Amino acid sequence: MTFRSPALARAVVMAAMLVLGPTVAEVSHAQTAANSYNLPDFTDLVEKASPAVVNIRTTERVRQRGGAPGDDEMAEFFRRFFGVPMPGAPSPGTPPRRNQPPQQEEQSRGVGSGFIISADGYVMTNAHVVADAETIYVTLPDKREFKAKLIGSDKRTDVALLKVDANNLPRLPLGDSEKVRAGEWVLAIGSPFGLDNSVTAGIVSAKGRDTGDYVPFIQTDVAVNPGNSGGPLINLRGEVIGINSQIYSRSGGYMGISFAIPIDEAMRVSEQLKTAGRVTRGRIAVAIGDVTKEVADSLGLGRARGALVGSVEPGGPAEKAGIEAGDIILKFNGRDIERASDLPRMVGDTKPGARVPLQLWRKGATREVTITVAELEPDGKARASRSAAPKEDSAQASKPNALGLVVNDLPDARLKELKLKSGVEVELADGPALRAGIRPGDIILRLGDTDVTNARQFNELVRGLDKSRIAAVFVRRGDATQVLTLRPGATANR
Repeated sequence: MTFRSPALARAVVMAAMLVLGPTVAEVSHAQTAANSYNLPDFTDLVEKASPAVVNIRTTERVRQRGGAPGDDEMAEFFRRFFGVPMPGAPSPGTPPRRNQPPQQEEQSRGVGSGFIISADGYVMTNAHVVADAETIYVTLPDKREFKAKLIGSDKRTDVALLKVDANNLPRLPLGDSEKVRAGEWVLAIGSPFGLDNSVTAGIVSAKGRDTGDYVPFIQTDVAVNPGNSGGPLINLRGEVIGINSQIYSRSGGYMGISFAIPIDEAMRVSEQLKTAGRVTRGRIAVAIGDVTKEVADSLGLGRARGALVGSVEPGGPAEKAGIEAGDIILKFNGRDIERASDLPRMVGDTKPGARVPLQLWRKGATREVTITVAELEPDGKARASRSAAPKEDSAQASKPNALGLVVNDLPDARLKELKLKSGVEVELADGPALRAGIRPGDIILRLGDTDVTNARQFNELVRGLDKSRIAAVFVRRGDATQVLTLRPGATANR
């Protein structure tokens, strides 16, 4: 068939392509285009890494009642319809046999993943995978199964270390999680829903995600599901950079966001578990919160940084060092604190008993103190008890001030009970104060850089505020202190 018009010929060819699909040349072109984008090929990597990724199965022993399941119902059937005991059952009045051990049955508790980190049988996984297990079984891809010994686990980081009695095992090399970059390719190998050695791939979405006090998680979009917990997150060099631990989900399944424990942190924990069976951490006994831009501006800090002290545990290291609620901790042992979550990690990595310098921001200036780090108790730090005191009657202003507050003086007995030097109690919160979340019963400790001593002085301070600037109010509620930012109003809204 010939065509006189070249344009008509091209049109016929294009129509045929739409009907018949891509030609061999087009497929080849598509493959070349894909290769030009340097898309990764995981096949060799998976083949090399998979032998060191294990399935972890945990069991517990459950005490069973004597007899087979359903015996009770069958005995009742014989008694009701035939009036005789069930055949084989002991006759009424027969004493039970002594020293007969209760029957127990091994039942499965859960399934997870793990990976071998040394040829002599050390295996790393999540603490929640092996929590409360009586027996732990580790199964290799070659179907060898071992009963594992739990060396130790740390719930705060969700890391556990196991040991199996074997040698010359395949192991995974460990990478440097500090060098992980957002956007790089990673893959996960594990046992989602019990499907051994399942591989999923994606990219690192972010680093340093704060979903826990002691772990700056690696966030990825790698598909992770129940059973993947404890498995490795691997880079393109075949190195473990994290332990798959958590997912963000509203359904219980994967929704596009997963989190891994950085391998550097996991190894620090595992080394302590290996040598001591537990992890020792430091503490300074404070409750902290983030410093917002509004708080930083109102206190003259310049930019949002540091950890805002909400409460100080009585008799703890922080109180002994002179730290007060409302202080902002800027540096710990010479290291800058950019976010509040930085402080627990720095303190936790410090050896108990060490004396370290600490820099504070208080009343518009920095202060240097030295603090002696204590040991964090296994069950978490002690919390100051909260006690509700009866409301005291005192002279009060009848009209809210420019912040929308009516306050009362605190008698000496109440101050002593609250372990405060000064402050006033909120009688009524309206206008700016109400919008900021202040409520009756709160204690106002400070306005800006000035301590509040009584109601009269507080109202005078409020009258002198610049209505064009935000004011910082230090509010004590229960045993915690927070800094709230308010803009004075011309009149209170009633």
